[in-house]
Amino acid sequence: MAQIQLRDVRKTYGAVDVIKGVDLEIESGEFMVFVGPSGCGKSTLLRLVSGLEDITSGDLLFDGERVNDLAPSKRGIAMVFQSYALYPHMKVYDNMAFGMKLQKAGADDIKARVMKAAKLLQIDHLLDRLPKQLSGGQRQRVAIGRAIVRDPRVFLFDEPLSNLDAALRVATRLEIAKLHHAMDNVTMIYVTHDQVEAMTLADRICVLRDGIVMQVGSPTELYERPNSIFVAGFIGSPKMNFLNGEIARGFGAHTIGIRSEHIVVDNDNPTWKGEVVHAENLGSDNYLFVEVGAEEPVLVRQEGKTAIPWGATIGIRPLAENLHRFDANGTPMR
Repeated sequence: MAQIQLRDVRKTYGAVDVIKGVDLEIESGEFMVFVGPSGCGKSTLLRLVSGLEDITSGDLLFDGERVNDLAPSKRGIAMVFQSYALYPHMKVYDNMAFGMKLQKAGADDIKARVMKAAKLLQIDHLLDRLPKQLSGGQRQRVAIGRAIVRDPRVFLFDEPLSNLDAALRVATRLEIAKLHHAMDNVTMIYVTHDQVEAMTLADRICVLRDGIVMQVGSPTELYERPNSIFVAGFIGSPKMNFLNGEIARGFGAHTIGIRSEHIVVDNDNPTWKGEVVHAENLGSDNYLFVEVGAEEPVLVRQEGKTAIPWGATIGIRPLAENLHRFDANGTPMR
């Protein structure tokens, strides 16, 4: 495994600054997720760690050793891409063994490591098939298996689930989580724009915006104690409700934020009253969209089914202990 340190790492393309001075430490064996909106620099940052892109300035260290000028093949990394990048003319076994063959490994060693990785990922029955004979989820597991066989110090995942349908994303996400627990001696960095993936997989999350680290912390820390209105709005599904104007000023803030599960229907002692303009029944939960005079309807999550119809006027109340207050700069007010 490897401890990874980024010290004031920057990347520019001509006059465009893409990564703007990132300082970050990733512990040995940790599963770190880079998350943020499109264009925030998360994939570029991953490519800087891998060596596929050159660092403009700053230092990248693996276990205290500066690796800025070290070739990708010398860094002890394995990368899994969203496109699978499998050789279409090679069977699964040969795809997984290819890297070891290039390293002139012995046939017995290659077979042992391919079989071990295939059994771990439950694809040992697919070794004689071509990639075109596999589903998308199976192809991605082959790509992950090919990376495992290389016995890397660092695993890098670049949006590996984005080409899969919803059901396969959930299944493959589970496989990656199991892989992390089975290979706790490998440091993993995972890039995604899907914050649900980030919340369910990460030991810690690094939230990026415009090439700048906004906050680093555990999923729980980011969800419960965001350090900015940006992080508060990005982490969590559905996203946090934000209210401005007179409503926020009533709480002594420029903006208040409250998550849908922290609002209760209370017709006897309401904080706000409004019309239910939409409702979504998801089986285990019911979501009410309540128009209270804010810029957007307030989203209220209720467990189970409810009998509140569209068009009904109801009272709702945010739970005070879960209310977030922000100043005009989007900074939390304590």
